[in-house]
Amino acid sequence: MSGPVVVDAMGGDHGPQEVVAGAVTALREHGVPVLLVGRAGEVRRELARHDAAGEIDVVHAEEVVPMTERGSGAITGDSSIAVGCELLAQRTGGAFVSAGSTGAVVSCAVRSVGRADGVLRPALAVALPQITGGASVLIDAGATSDPTPEMIAQFALLGASYAQLVLGVPEPAVGLLSIGSEPGKGNRLSRRAERPLASSPFRFHGPIEGHDVLAGTVDVIVTDGFTGNVVLKNVEGTVRTVLTMIAQAGIAGPEALREVARRYDPETHGGAALLGLSGTVVVAHGSSRARTIARACVVAHDLAGGGVVSRVRDHLEVEAVG
Repeated sequence: MSGPVVVDAMGGDHGPQEVVAGAVTALREHGVPVLLVGRAGEVRRELARHDAAGEIDVVHAEEVVPMTERGSGAITGDSSIAVGCELLAQRTGGAFVSAGSTGAVVSCAVRSVGRADGVLRPALAVALPQITGGASVLIDAGATSDPTPEMIAQFALLGASYAQLVLGVPEPAVGLLSIGSEPGKGNRLSRRAERPLASSPFRFHGPIEGHDVLAGTVDVIVTDGFTGNVVLKNVEGTVRTVLTMIAQAGIAGPEALREVARRYDPETHGGAALLGLSGTVVVAHGSSRARTIARACVVAHDLAGGGVVSRVRDHLEVEAVG
């Protein structure tokens, strides 16, 4: 990978304290080079708390984008998100990580980094563990709340490319999340999306239901960003709740449940890859603590180092021609 992982030090509910701690962990425990962006004085004070003042460079950005920002208000100005995306665009960094407002990150990334050729809108992809032992790609997990049917079809293509290149699935099956498995069910968007999905150059399984999300029914679960984000957080919350109830009932002890909890913990997957851009961007949970930020940095470093962005772009071009 060319350049360090640029980290938005001010993003999320716990920046800069937890973000800086996570960046330090990424560097010291995982060997991931990082560059922090934010209010230099605050960031350097946090680095000093970890005796890391001389280990990580800091780029000053005066403004902090509030978590309530939906996107357009973050494009201009000297915010940590805008400056971080610009550093990625200038190739000062090899990837960008933020736990800040998803809408703000998407807007800034599209403006500075740019979409890959032919991509209508980027989409967030998360690998969800399946009961079968593998993983399925959930896309979109929160980047575009109100996509068109054509965007849904393109999200599916992005997700299928990700499943092939990152998860190693030779011929991914794509399922459209709906309220029934019969064709023609669902809301207006899902019904209208079935036609472009059926004619796309991948294996379209058809509509799937909520109980299929963790069942391994398909390799790619495609939906709009609003629904996808609700699904992702519901999965994480449900797993935590069920495991707590099992432990309280004495059915199994913490040790036996820890591995299951770990598979669905945001600390494990780190964040969602923003696919469809000309650079590597990973969006972490707004509630991320240090370990989750560290994992997000590792994920971003691995994606950039593996050339996944360029490989997905090339794959999209081949599929489009085909």
